Amino acid sequence: MDTSSERTVPSGTPNRRHRSVAEKRRIVEETLAEGASVARVARAHGVNANQVFQWRRLYGAGRLGGSPAAVKLLPVTVEAPTATPAPQQPASEPVAGAIHIKLGHAQIRIEGSADPALVRTVLESLRR
Repeated sequence: MDTSSERTVPSGTPNRRHRSVAEKRRIVEETLAEGASVARVARAHGVNANQVFQWRRLYGAGRLGGSPAAVKLLPVTVEAPTATPAPQQPASEPVAGAIHIKLGHAQIRIEGSADPALVRTVLESLRR
């Protein structure tokens, strides 16, 4: 069994290389760096850019070993309330609050006690 990271194919293409999954993953991860150019990274490794794009799709699907591409988190800011605080409510009543969410151009404001299932449904609909 050949365990080297590359081997030559005996067919009519003598310069064709087979790269290990680890090497493909390393090349793809180079392209994911901020400001990286897929074409430049591919050229530096002697690979066709179209092949690197195919590896990126496999990487994103978690098929190049390891875990799928990292999930990017959105920035969150917490601001102090702008209105004067309401007087204390009796403990028997639910505490009212407000949630403000900005995702790109979409803005959501949830006031009062919100049903968690409803909030989840609204947020999931924004991902589509």
